[in-house]
Amino acid sequence: MKRGQGSRLWDEEGREYLDYVLSWGALILGHAPCEVVEAIKRRLFSGTHFGTCTEIEVLFAEMVVELFSSVDMVRMVNSGTEATMSAVRLARGYTGRELLLQFAGCYHGHADPFLVGAGSGLLTYDLPESPGIPRAVGEKTIVAEYNHPEMVEEIFAHRGEEIAGVIVEPVAANMGVVPPRIEFLTRLRELTRKYGALLIFDEVITGFRLGLSGAQGYYGIEVDLTTLGKIIGGGLPVGAYGGRRKIMEHVAPRGPVYQAGTLSGNPLVLEAGYATLQKLITHPSLYDELEEKTKTLVDGLLSIFRTSGISVWINQVGSMFTLFFTPEPVNDYQSARRADTSLYGRFFRAMLEKGVYLPPSQFEACFLSTAHTEEDLAYTLEAASQAVKNL
Repeated sequence: MKRGQGSRLWDEEGREYLDYVLSWGALILGHAPCEVVEAIKRRLFSGTHFGTCTEIEVLFAEMVVELFSSVDMVRMVNSGTEATMSAVRLARGYTGRELLLQFAGCYHGHADPFLVGAGSGLLTYDLPESPGIPRAVGEKTIVAEYNHPEMVEEIFAHRGEEIAGVIVEPVAANMGVVPPRIEFLTRLRELTRKYGALLIFDEVITGFRLGLSGAQGYYGIEVDLTTLGKIIGGGLPVGAYGGRRKIMEHVAPRGPVYQAGTLSGNPLVLEAGYATLQKLITHPSLYDELEEKTKTLVDGLLSIFRTSGISVWINQVGSMFTLFFTPEPVNDYQSARRADTSLYGRFFRAMLEKGVYLPPSQFEACFLSTAHTEEDLAYTLEAASQAVKNL
């Protein structure tokens, strides 16, 4: 791709596309929104990085703390992978335990422990895990089934005193969008409290995508640690993790758990992120509008496929959704894997030819931005109607 503006992308040969990938969910305001562009311009002329704290880092942290009731302190990093990696290290350092519990089909970045039974690219290419991960790392990671609280109960009953933390995508988005059963999330909270483990919500995707307080606000779950990324960078690379003060004060220099990064808290990034969040805070109705537009698009797609006789299942949460080529409900890793990936690939290519850019994998999420218009939705549905005829 060469450039983006609003809801659209243009490639190097000048072809135009409606974008439903949006930098994998990061661009909730669309490409190059004027508020973000102006914020980046202002910072460019003042220097892009100093290797020390800046006012915008403090203002940004204060904003996150105000919006997320579970967060008292925030540490900035450079990516979602760094955020999740640091949160797990902190959970281990805080509890003095080593085991990590995660869920099949979820994706928390490419740090070693997260590539055991992971989603996203590993699921797309049908790789059980990545080479290069020491066996000892895998031995410290337990993989359970997403949306199956009874399995989690059994694991805690046998090894609860050894588990440092449970990390989960509150809405799975890397085996495609899979909404959580509320009893699954509430049971995670109950079990971690009972056994003294930390509950980590990986909100790199859902943070500021589902609302101003992320999925934990959307579902009403109090967590111990939160990881953020994507939207909080306004289109630039970023990550953050935060939680209750007594936990976060274990991070150096306050405590013994070490984590650092030369470019962490980069003011250029945080100016872009701050401008993005300010827009969302001052226009909270945008979330309802985004969800309604997404529902309109999903309903239209379901109608098209129903008429065609091709079986699909679409999961939607807020402004994110995935179309699975399967007649069965998709509510966990196993049901997601039963989708027809070959048929999805044909649909993806047919839509791309008509100028609609969807995720190139069955196991990723589609996203809408505030820049998507009713006309964009109508064009997408017309393109889908034509594409389905070629399936």
